[in-house]
Amino acid sequence: MNSAPAAALRTATERFYSTNQLAEDAGVTARTVRFYEGRGLLSPQLAGSTRVYTHSDRARLQIILRGKRLGFSLDEIQEYLNLYDVDAEHIGQVRHIRHKARERANDLRTKLKDIEDSLRELEQIEIDAIDRLRSKGVDPDKPAPSLTSTTRTATQKKGMDP
Repeated sequence: MNSAPAAALRTATERFYSTNQLAEDAGVTARTVRFYEGRGLLSPQLAGSTRVYTHSDRARLQIILRGKRLGFSLDEIQEYLNLYDVDAEHIGQVRHIRHKARERANDLRTKLKDIEDSLRELEQIEIDAIDRLRSKGVDPDKPAPSLTSTTRTATQKKGMDP
């Protein structure tokens, strides 16, 4: 038989996470949770000497991790989280994240273009190398010798000690 006080206690307890529970739930280490706490991004309550985190802290951790995954700095994430706390309508927060998302997307587009340019250049280098090897009668798919063995062989041919 369940008593009402026991049920209320169980419900209240289920709303809190220990550091390890929060970390496990988020797929990070307890050290990561403590790091974000140390940076002021999470503010656990104390139950005696034990840190306990609420569903709100869990949501904040998800926002932090998403922000990190998207390439935002911890300072940018902190700024976003601070806006949540001061704006009941969250208008400032939504405007802020829209602006930051646009900035980040533009940065990523620039990086993507740089990567695509680098890939094209590397592919052209490979094509040029294949053509040069074939023009010299060398199979381009044969593995290249390591530079150390090539240097050693050249040194040995000259009659020098390696």
